[in-house]
Amino acid sequence: MKIITDTYKGSVRYIVAQTEGVCSQAIELLVENDAILDAAFHGGCNGNLKGIVALVKGQKISDVRERLSGITCGGKSTSCPDQFAQLLTVL
Repeated sequence: MKIITDTYKGSVRYIVAQTEGVCSQAIELLVENDAILDAAFHGGCNGNLKGIVALVKGQKISDVRERLSGITCGGKSTSCPDQFAQLLTVL
């Protein structure tokens, strides 16, 4: 996981991170305090990733990190949800 952009506009934090070892190439994330405002994955399984984003909007960062951490995909040691959890770990 490599952070590409990490900026603030008022109390909203905007982060773009490059993923590693998965089909998606990047994750965009908007957070405020301990809440996920919005997210987007670039690349990967479009429908599944839109579903993940719909489920995490408005949720607490710690709750999402706990639920998604450690999920694997196929024979990989990580997954797009796990990469999302790793991104939340740096917050």
